[in-house]
Amino acid sequence: MSYSVLICDDSNVARKQVKRCLTGAIEADFVEAAHGAQAMSLMQQRHFDLVCLDLTMPELDGIGVLERIKQQRIESFVVVISADIQSEMKSRVAGLGALDFIEKPVKADALLNVLHKFGIR
Repeated sequence: MSYSVLICDDSNVARKQVKRCLTGAIEADFVEAAHGAQAMSLMQQRHFDLVCLDLTMPELDGIGVLERIKQQRIESFVVVISADIQSEMKSRVAGLGALDFIEKPVKADALLNVLHKFGIR
């Protein structure tokens, strides 16, 4: 099965790292967004099975993206990948519908474990 994956992070290096972790593990069409506003625009144009989302970004941060996904009832699995590992933030993103929270820098095994846990693979 082929998945559509949106990788949203303001760091080009971080986006490439997430893509590298997923390439070979799942068959996917990857699309990248440099900030939350761009991600929302893309999600309004097409469906993504999986969204890998950073929290700290310009224009629209990850929390704003999660809030809009929830408000607009966009159906996608969302995995937050962030350096902001405070327990309050983890609770907040879970409350907004994120499947899981992975600490940056992302490690392939951590990301693949999350996907496996939720049947994406």
